[in-house]
Amino acid sequence: MTGVSDPLFLPLQIGKVKIPNRILMAPMTRNLSPNGVPASFMGDYYTRRAAGGVGLIVTEGIGVDHPTAVGAAGLAECAIPNLHSAKALTEWKKIVDSVHQKGGIIFPQLWHQGVLRIDGTGPFPEIPSSRPSGVWGPTEFCEYFDTAHLDKVRIPTVAMSDSDIQDVIDGFVRSAENAIKIGFDGIALHGAHGYLLDAFLWKETNLRTDQYGGDITRRTRFATEVVRAIRSVIGNAPIMYRFSQWKLHDFNAILAANSHELEMVLEPLADAGVDIFDASQRGFKRRAFENSSLTLAGWAKKITGKITVSVGGVGLDSSLQDTMAGFSAPADNIDSVRTMLNDGEIDLIGVGRALLADPNWALKVKRGEPWVPFEKRHFFTKI
Repeated sequence: MTGVSDPLFLPLQIGKVKIPNRILMAPMTRNLSPNGVPASFMGDYYTRRAAGGVGLIVTEGIGVDHPTAVGAAGLAECAIPNLHSAKALTEWKKIVDSVHQKGGIIFPQLWHQGVLRIDGTGPFPEIPSSRPSGVWGPTEFCEYFDTAHLDKVRIPTVAMSDSDIQDVIDGFVRSAENAIKIGFDGIALHGAHGYLLDAFLWKETNLRTDQYGGDITRRTRFATEVVRAIRSVIGNAPIMYRFSQWKLHDFNAILAANSHELEMVLEPLADAGVDIFDASQRGFKRRAFENSSLTLAGWAKKITGKITVSVGGVGLDSSLQDTMAGFSAPADNIDSVRTMLNDGEIDLIGVGRALLADPNWALKVKRGEPWVPFEKRHFFTKI
């Protein structure tokens, strides 16, 4: 199916922002920004995807303006960009302007690694990582980190104080405000995979008994305060929130055991100002709960009525973990995406690895042409 009748290529209006089609470039960590400043070639990297037909680009994770926002987190080194130094802002503005010239829309993904930041790394190695309760989380099911790393992070630290929490909120706000000032079209928040926003939501990393912990409703307070604070400074620009069941601590982790618990997480976030829910579920067709065919994104739409994104394995025949071992062949699963769009289960589809391999992936799908197959080496490509 190609042409104007293809649901993949229908425009989508989100407030004042008009996205030209339903293909979203998923955020992918590049680790190519020494001292927090995007490398010069990153402008070409994002612009080529916009020129190649991507409707909405969500950038790699960008460390918010807080000393413990980023460091090494399973990476060999830390070269994560920021949105607060003068040099970084100058480079990001060039990137935003270039993407806009090609007709693209671009959001920055604001990121605080929280418990997953490795102590002693990042711009402020002397400051301990931010942990809601001073615990890293469960280690017995972790496939992502080696034993030596897990032995280090098991050591408890000090829980975040109320002033620590406010400092992080303020850091998110400054970064969001900077992003809008230099022309980004909206804000994306990384609230998944066990990073700080998610660490407050997840009962395994949030053992607090104050207003920020306890039952599932109180565990949403930190994330909703971040969203409200950002909303207060960016006006009606769209806010996207990425969430997940799975964590880097445990790929089979559960944030919400059923749709009722998911409602208790997502409704407060929607009320606080989230416009788009980005459901990261390691397989865009994977159903969220037993006795229902709906994906996590589908449940987010049913619960909140907001715009939703599904992501994971679009155009590929294997999972992220499998492709880390080598080659992934292209897979013709695009009609499944179209069905989900036509059925109203999702509004946007996130594409990651396929776009790393082929910047023109979206145009090739539209034309019915084959695309470049993904290989592990594409994780390290500059453009």
